[in-house]
Amino acid sequence: MNNILHTASFRRISLMLFALLFVAMGASAQKVAVKTNLIYDAALTPNIGLELGLSKHSTLEADYGLNLWKNSYKHRQWKHWQSQIEYRWWPCSKFNGHFLGIHAQGGEFNMTARESTRGLLHHLAKDVNKRYEGWNVGGGISYGYQWILSRHWNLEASLGVGYQWIRYKKYPCAQCGTLEEKYHANYIGIDKAALSIMYVF
Repeated sequence: MNNILHTASFRRISLMLFALLFVAMGASAQKVAVKTNLIYDAALTPNIGLELGLSKHSTLEADYGLNLWKNSYKHRQWKHWQSQIEYRWWPCSKFNGHFLGIHAQGGEFNMTARESTRGLLHHLAKDVNKRYEGWNVGGGISYGYQWILSRHWNLEASLGVGYQWIRYKKYPCAQCGTLEEKYHANYIGIDKAALSIMYVF
């Protein structure tokens, strides 16, 4: 399954995020922040996020994460990309304190389940050592808080809950190409967790 690794998909989303950054940096009286989610980084999923100030009390955030790694042990893997866009409302002022958000998400995945991830992925990976390939789309609401560390650096924590519609195929092993079954699943629960370090321009 190489469709999640398609250069075209990666380029489209990367161009969208960087276009947002350049438009934002050219806008007057607006703040822009670049961030990375340390939880994703710890899971070996490089990611980047951009947040644009829309008004005194609102911002728009977009982020993208890409994992291309494969574990050589029994060909286990957790390859995926995920993208999200979120509108945020700040009761005090943007980039400072509490915020509420509404977000939309989507992505593709190619994973091999194992015992250590079975609990986390029980709604999808019912069989250990099977390969699951597919995509998801959904959205939800979130709450977060930003701490100002210095003139340009902030720390952010946020948690979101929502709904995900998942479409996927199951294969007998990590390298097999023989399709066993096709499925779809509905997931309601935590769909976002972030602890991000950010640079505010």
